[in-house]
Formats: sequence, structure tokens, C-alpha cells
Amino acid sequence: MSDRLDDLERRIDELRAAVRTAMRARDGAGARALRAELRSAERAWDALVTGEPPKTKERPPGLVTVREQVHQGLRLLGASAQPRLVVAVSEAFFGGTIRSGQLTSLRRDEERSFRSSPFGRPYYLCAALTDRLSPARGLLALSAWPLERRVVGPLSPRVDFLTAAIAVAGQSMEPPADGERAERLLARMARNIPGAGESVLGPPDPVRVIEAARAELRVHADRDTRDRAELAERAAAQLDDVTRLFGAATLSTIKKEKAK
Repeated sequence: MSDRLDDLERRIDELRAAVRTAMRARDGAGARALRAELRSAERAWDALVTGEPPKTKERPPGLVTVREQVHQGLRLLGASAQPRLVVAVSEAFFGGTIRSGQLTSLRRDEERSFRSSPFGRPYYLCAALTDRLSPARGLLALSAWPLERRVVGPLSPRVDFLTAAIAVAGQSMEPPADGERAERLLARMARNIPGAGESVLGPPDPVRVIEAARAELRVHADRDTRDRAELAERAAAQLDDVTRLFGAATLSTIKKEKAK
């Protein structure tokens, strides 16, 4: 057993070094393959130490609710997102089965649940908040995020897109649930980031996407952080528990409700 452990540990060290080399060389495909092999070697090491057989990834989509799949997607993205992006991430990386139409009433259901039993769940799928502290149309967020991440200033849509692109590119270097979907998603995002791969043939290089997105983020980050901090301060002072998560009603919303 000791010899086998030594061999595996040496192989793990070699693979980690090879992954770093591939990333420095911007060899995205090579890095993904090496990381897959590294994960396999690490699982074999764990199995040898514990005496248990290596665990395989189980993906029982039918047992994962729509709510949980949306939560997975938003956690990966790390930023407020439109339902279609959440669906694409869920399909590419988690074997998701949700459709955009299923998310239409989800936020309203979450609000009803919160009102009936405040903080009764570990998390809620809630709304991003505009500069009017109303719910941003079509933008989902997680209640566990701080207010600064859930409010949306003038530069926030771009900052959130770049943040999501970095997350998707990083996850693309792991063995995805659906490699083709993951490549298509990353390619769509890369086309909207200067320097991320417009001159590259074939699938985009995740390392290049990350570098290009981070370069643009440096331009916007300070201003966006200040804007969000101001909005979050207003939200904390003016809103109650419900409206901090789901937004305050605007005058137009009130008129619509009265007209019903």
C-alpha cells in the first residue's frame, strides 16, 4: 500500500505542475484533460487511504428540483443573472433539465414562501435591486449574497457579465457535464469580451477568456464598487426584510395592482 501511495502522490505532484504549465501556455484543452486526470488520481489516493472504492459523480436530474438547479447555477456564476444564462450553466455543468419558462413564477413563489415563514429556508432565490430599490426585471440573485452584490448600478450589468464569464471559463477547465454545451456557452461569452478570442479558431481558451475579462474588470471595478456601496447603504436604511430581498414596489407597480 505504501508504494502505491508514494506512486500516486508523485503522479499528483507531476499533474499539478503540468496543469500550471498548460495554463501558462494558454493550452485550455490540455489543461482540461490534465485536470481530469488529476481529479482521477486524487480520488484513487482517497480510496486507497480510506479503503473505500473511488466515488463516481452521480447526476440524478429527476431528483434535483428546479429551485436547487437554479441555486447551483447562480452559485457558480457568482453574480445576478438572467434566467437563460442560469439555464445554460445548469445544462453545461450540472446536467440540468430546467427550462427558462419554469423560472417565470419562481421568484414570486420564493417571495410568498418568505412572507409566510421569514428566513425559514437556508437561502431564497430573490431579485437584484435597481437604483430605485425595485426588483430588476429578469435578474435572479441569491439571498445569501450581501446587498452590495445584489444591487445593480450603471456599470453592474457589465461587471456581472465579466464576473460570470470568469466563473464559466474557470469551470470549463473541469470535466463538464456536457462538454459541447460548455464550449458553446463560453464561446458566446468570449465574443462579447475584447481580446478573449476573436482571432482564435476553434473553442475559446478559458485562460485567455479569464485574462481578458479580468483586464476589463480592472477598468470598471472601482466605480462599480462605489455605486453598489451607496445603493446598498440606501437599501439597508430604507427597506424591510422582505423588500431587501424582493424589491420595493414602484408607483407603476402599485397602479397595476390597483387596476386588477
